[in-house]
Amino acid sequence: MSRSAHPAGPRHADVLTEGHYSAPPADLNALDPKVWARTVSRDEDGVLTVGGRTVTGLAEEFGTPAYILDEADFRARARAWRTAFGTDADVFYAGKAFLSRAVVRWLDEEGLNLDVCSGGELATALSAGMDPERIAFHGNNKSVEEITRAVEAGVGRIVLDSFQEIARVAHIAQELGKRQKAQIRITVGVEAHTHEFIATAHEDQKFGIPLAGGQAAEAVRRALTLDGLELIGIHSHIGSQIFDMSGFEVAAHRVVGLLKDIRDEHGVELPEIDLGGGLGIAYTSADDPREPHEIAKALTEIVTRECEAARLRVPRISVEPGRAIVGPTAFTLYEVGTVKPLESLRTYVSVDGGMSDNIRTALYDAEYSVALVSRTSDAEPMLTRVVGKHCESGDIVVKDAFLPADLAPGDLIAVPATGAYCRSMASNYNHVLRPPVVAVGDGEARVIVRRETEEDLLRLDVG
Repeated sequence: MSRSAHPAGPRHADVLTEGHYSAPPADLNALDPKVWARTVSRDEDGVLTVGGRTVTGLAEEFGTPAYILDEADFRARARAWRTAFGTDADVFYAGKAFLSRAVVRWLDEEGLNLDVCSGGELATALSAGMDPERIAFHGNNKSVEEITRAVEAGVGRIVLDSFQEIARVAHIAQELGKRQKAQIRITVGVEAHTHEFIATAHEDQKFGIPLAGGQAAEAVRRALTLDGLELIGIHSHIGSQIFDMSGFEVAAHRVVGLLKDIRDEHGVELPEIDLGGGLGIAYTSADDPREPHEIAKALTEIVTRECEAARLRVPRISVEPGRAIVGPTAFTLYEVGTVKPLESLRTYVSVDGGMSDNIRTALYDAEYSVALVSRTSDAEPMLTRVVGKHCESGDIVVKDAFLPADLAPGDLIAVPATGAYCRSMASNYNHVLRPPVVAVGDGEARVIVRRETEEDLLRLDVG
């Protein structure tokens, strides 16, 4: 099909009857560095390159769709967080964002700790050689088997999420002849400015023990009496994709208030405070995330000020960036399959993936950027909706974006900032095979999570 041979769809946002959309960018071929991995650029032919490799070469070697991860960018971001907080604080990478054995090794080499929230994530960490003492185990409903494995392995901390779990972990540890280090996760009543489903510190949700009504104080009382537990601190996580630090300020004030109450009632000053993660990244040019050193300075100042006011020793701070490290380091590479203009609406661009490799748009109404990456184009901008190949009308990858009007089947397009949660939440809906994760650096590319095969699907079907 000729790249100019399909009927024209709408060219400008003002023809759209829903939402508010910015004007098309001045240059559709430009790459905003906020949303792309650090080694991404275009070569002299206009083809996107990452880590010294072209996307056309990567597509030929590894197929599409594929998650392309810039290893140098990942390492640089991990190092920036470690440096920003220094040796007097702990940085736990939140493995739920994306975890593989290669990632565990990178974290180990860059000096980060690891936060896991399932037996599978724990198994991945241990199989890759992570020191168990540097692992924190989260989760609101850890099974007896998961807790037992974690305690036996010697994980550095278990984050306790309920009264039942306090008793459960203490009992298992005592049965194994151990005293397990633990933190209690509390909800502090802070409503993070984010999507309802990823705001986690207000009371009406499944995580943590509410500070309100004295429940958190009672949880501390119980934990301090149990021989199987060594209570080392309080944990608070207020949400995800957060840009405004004011929520952390309120959370720190309330957590430090609890630490003061614990000291006054029990004569104990807990040595640690974990403020969680949730710091936002740039998915579009409109997003303006903070740098790690700015975040470290702000959080340290907040906690120090609150502790000085309460006449407490400043506890060791922990943070849990996941998305903030891996999110910007990867993009998803797709091949265009069909281009379908709808008169006076928009043009639908269908790709060879969709909600099975990125559920976030359907789940959270998430916004993404997209670019034509197998070439450049001087064609005028065309308002598009990038959709997948699944049998769902909600199978949307990018809701509204401008792409060149000469876009055609066979072109490669890429969606940046898909390193976090896309592969982790990927599915086999419609029995579609999950894409590989390809790490690129210094002109070399290697698969760190291979593409699924039909044999993988059928191996589980014992019918």
